[in-house]
Amino acid sequence: MNKWKGKSKGTIAGYKIFVWCIRNIGVRSSYFVLYFVASYYFLFLKKSNRYIFYYFQKRLDYGYWKSKASVFKSYFTFGKVLIDKTAISAGLREKYTYEFDGVENLTNLLAEKKGGVLISAHIGNFEIAEHFFADIDFDCQINLVTTDQEVTVIKEYLESVAVKQSNIKFIYVKDDMSHIFEINQALSNNELICFTGDRYFEGSKYLEADLLGKSAKFPAGPFLIASRLGVPVVYVYVMKEKNLHYHLYARVAKNIKNRDSQGLLNSYVQNLETMIRKYPLQWFNYFDFWDDID
Repeated sequence: MNKWKGKSKGTIAGYKIFVWCIRNIGVRSSYFVLYFVASYYFLFLKKSNRYIFYYFQKRLDYGYWKSKASVFKSYFTFGKVLIDKTAISAGLREKYTYEFDGVENLTNLLAEKKGGVLISAHIGNFEIAEHFFADIDFDCQINLVTTDQEVTVIKEYLESVAVKQSNIKFIYVKDDMSHIFEINQALSNNELICFTGDRYFEGSKYLEADLLGKSAKFPAGPFLIASRLGVPVVYVYVMKEKNLHYHLYARVAKNIKNRDSQGLLNSYVQNLETMIRKYPLQWFNYFDFWDDID
């Protein structure tokens, strides 16, 4: 069994290669390099391949060869997303086009002056969401709630090459629960709190729900906190389309009762499954998500 340990895939050397390629041969040409990177992953990352193959074959009901091909395509797509994130941070935002779908849900949320909660997932490229907001005069502080395990030298490196520093602040989950104070303070300032709801790691509290036909564990924190805050909740995803085009989705969580964390999770999972089926290659969870592989 290989559960998520709180750290994402990728190395500082890989990002430096991406930055060099972007600056010297351009974004589209940089994609060509990914054929070699994806091939390496496909040939040598046996455990990762096994878990993502299971996702395609058992949970999405793909045939054997389609599942094999999808493993390679998943790595290739993941590489494109990383290149895009790096390129946009490095000042090449104008090379991309952006499509807004439900952004009025975010502006309406802020108009209520109570702040709000965004719940996303490790699907698509949510980390470039703030670059969408520049097109719609969306002047708001976003606070990303994360764990210490996710703080890496990669984040520091990307900040060093960025033309404009990110407007996203990080609120780190702490054992003394002091992050709850920071969350409440941000909401009182009419700011947005963002969680990712699809990665549980061992030792933390969890809730369970069915995703793609089988029960899985999800981190309890985002759903416990969001269901108790009494503020609107919006599911937000930024998905890669063809060429250099991105599509932002924002959907309000409806009919959620106060303090009903399981109900919020069920709503989230239903929404997430819709996105996964529409963009199956962009769900980047390369571990035993369903705890179903010996």
